[in-house]
Amino acid sequence: MADAANGPGLSRRTLLKVGLMASGGLAFGFRLDASADVETTSPPPGELAPNAWIRIYPDDRIELMLARSEEGQGVMTALSMLIAEELEVGLDQVRVVMAPVAPAYKNRLLGEQATGQSTSVRDAWVRLRDAGATARTLLIRAAASRWQVPTSECHAQRGAVHHSDGLRHLSYGALVEVAAGLAPIEQVALKSPERWRLLGTSPQRLDVPEKVRGRAGFGLDVRLPGLLFATLYRCPTPGSRVQAWVAAEAMRVPGVQDVFAVRSGVAVLADSTWAAIKGRDKLDVSCRPSSNPRLDTQRIEARLRIGLKGRSAVARKRGNVSAALASAAQEIEAIYQIGFQPHACMEPISCTADVRSSTCSLYVPTQAQEAARAVACQMTGLPSERVTVHTSFLGGGYGRRLEQDFVAEAVELSKAARRPVQVLWTREDDFRHDYFRPMTLHRLRGGIDDQGQVTAWFHRVVGPSVLARLKPEAIRDGIDGAMVEGAADLPYEIPALRVEYRRADTPAPIGLWRGGGYAHNCFAVECFIDELASLTGRDPIAMRRQLLVGRVRQQKLLDHVEARFGLSATPPDGRARGLALVSAFASHIAQVAEVSIEAERIKVHRVLCAVDCGSVLHPELVRSQIRSGIAYGLTAALKGEITFTDGEVDQLGFDAYPLLRFDEMPEVVVDLLPNEADPGGVSGLAVPGIAPAVANAVRVLTGKSIRSLPIRLGGL
Repeated sequence: MADAANGPGLSRRTLLKVGLMASGGLAFGFRLDASADVETTSPPPGELAPNAWIRIYPDDRIELMLARSEEGQGVMTALSMLIAEELEVGLDQVRVVMAPVAPAYKNRLLGEQATGQSTSVRDAWVRLRDAGATARTLLIRAAASRWQVPTSECHAQRGAVHHSDGLRHLSYGALVEVAAGLAPIEQVALKSPERWRLLGTSPQRLDVPEKVRGRAGFGLDVRLPGLLFATLYRCPTPGSRVQAWVAAEAMRVPGVQDVFAVRSGVAVLADSTWAAIKGRDKLDVSCRPSSNPRLDTQRIEARLRIGLKGRSAVARKRGNVSAALASAAQEIEAIYQIGFQPHACMEPISCTADVRSSTCSLYVPTQAQEAARAVACQMTGLPSERVTVHTSFLGGGYGRRLEQDFVAEAVELSKAARRPVQVLWTREDDFRHDYFRPMTLHRLRGGIDDQGQVTAWFHRVVGPSVLARLKPEAIRDGIDGAMVEGAADLPYEIPALRVEYRRADTPAPIGLWRGGGYAHNCFAVECFIDELASLTGRDPIAMRRQLLVGRVRQQKLLDHVEARFGLSATPPDGRARGLALVSAFASHIAQVAEVSIEAERIKVHRVLCAVDCGSVLHPELVRSQIRSGIAYGLTAALKGEITFTDGEVDQLGFDAYPLLRFDEMPEVVVDLLPNEADPGGVSGLAVPGIAPAVANAVRVLTGKSIRSLPIRLGGL
């Protein structure tokens, strides 16, 4: 797909001709019989394309271009609502089409065309409304020109422009030709909230009909002429390489077409996925080295503990912490440990590549279209305009599909086979070769004066660098910003404060995880706040309220949970309540977990969430993401972790790494506090706070501090 600037001349593929689904309001996902690519060098005649986001045709068809990946978070619906609101059309009047890779679609908060870190709505808030308003303004001007009346006498509604006389109206399609010939618009006025018809409501999600009918196209649904299916034998120890292999038995499996070595292992290509997997089982492979003694959980923990002492880079500083601690009437110190976690996406990792002599097409459930294209360009030597990325639905991403390992494998295999190839990772592959949430250790020290006021706060984060591999240029003064989220931007006002980061790289492959650095730092912070509250005899809400000087939005959250589900109220017998307050992704959330211990197991009965995420586009989408984050966070907090022994992952499936079950999911109440501020992110918002909320409740029940994740009652 050729790079193109924002404007009516944007070069693009004719999406229906590459096999994209066109059913109802969607042109998204893949047909099972996707055909070859067809290049369109210019927009069809009569098309109105006032910007990169909107296409309107003479037959009244309206297309909205979606440049973010739909991985279940509802971005398809939310971003479409932004454009549709200003364009004055309903969601039922538009078709959603996946955008190509182009500069106009760059996520400005991430610096690339990608989906992650709860940025999609924040990045789109003004630019997509502006896109819709620009198209609407052009259409109104076109109608005024046709009728020879002032634009002030015209208004848009439901895909048509109406005159104030109540008699004349023209559909958008009828105005396309005139509107396309008008001069570009430099600036437009956006609708005020009191005029919104769509934003702030909860219409049906656009992706739901196709999903419930089984017609939604995911990565594994791609079918191309001559397609081969592939699985790879990858050495079980990360970093090890194939030394020798024998394929005689694999080639005898019916359906297996070829076996050969690639960069990441030995590939088996077959005419079905089942044959490829059975053929891989028959391979005889030896790897070198066979183990990595440094990749061992106990060794990694020991390495991190060394970093708890000595010098570290300073991420934030206020006052003199050493002096404040020395003069404190009381001091407390705690060490918190957070274990490795997988992404555990429900949809298996996959990618389909079709590499030809002069083109490369990728069909992939990815969060990073621009990076996927860059990998294909590097591996094929093709210029970017000859590489096309078709994005399918994603069965979960959580940061895992920002990686490009599975894309590189598909490109390499298709290039070698000279046929389209679909690579599938089994569940064992995914667990063994994930880019895990890193293990981290946290040393916190707090000082309290004789009036019970917190006067000193010290927090050292010890762990590997996530950005060193992904974006090394983003590391400044030895600080990995992704690793200190929730620590360096602590919302609490303390006179003397010092936050440090001690980089301690480990041999375990690590990557971005849902909730980012907040997921590990907020656990340590919010548990430590409760320990300080206990030391001073204050209740947890009073302690936080005292430290949130000038933080109006957070104070309102505390007021709400205290009134609705206060910690001071007496819970049912055998239960206790724990609180956590998190400010992340330009949003804020207070979570109260009601917990009991039954048969030596932690049971979370209810979770109340008070959320301030600014302007709410779709209330039910926000609530569903909060519930989703709680389910995801509870799995990591209560169910398990990833451990390594002699260089290999110990957990290779959901038998060893169990997910939260339906009967373990608590009742979740989500209250959205009104706020007309710009929207914040919500997809990762609930993940960081649920673990400390539960841990603080368990502390009330047991009288013992919880300082490690996942929570193990046997260690109390």
